[in-house]
Amino acid sequence: MAKRLLIEGRVQGVGYRASLAKEAIGLGLYGWVRNRRDGSVEACVDGEPAAIEAIIDWAKRGPPAAQVANVTIEDVGVQAFSDRTLKILPTL
Repeated sequence: MAKRLLIEGRVQGVGYRASLAKEAIGLGLYGWVRNRRDGSVEACVDGEPAAIEAIIDWAKRGPPAAQVANVTIEDVGVQAFSDRTLKILPTL
């Protein structure tokens, strides 16, 4: 089951989005990640349950310069991703 993550704190301008994409790809996950205008980062990931749990654990820490204050996690059901990649989307 796909998960939507909303990561808050100092998570923009620190390489968070690119780092999350790299970690997720390494775990075999697919979906997307983007910055939000409110300063948060949003991601939707799908793949093996253990890999999803691993990216959630990583998201709570982030890259070295990040200061993660909160990660909100929602189940989003089955997502129809057109390909099995992880995309960095434009800011919303």
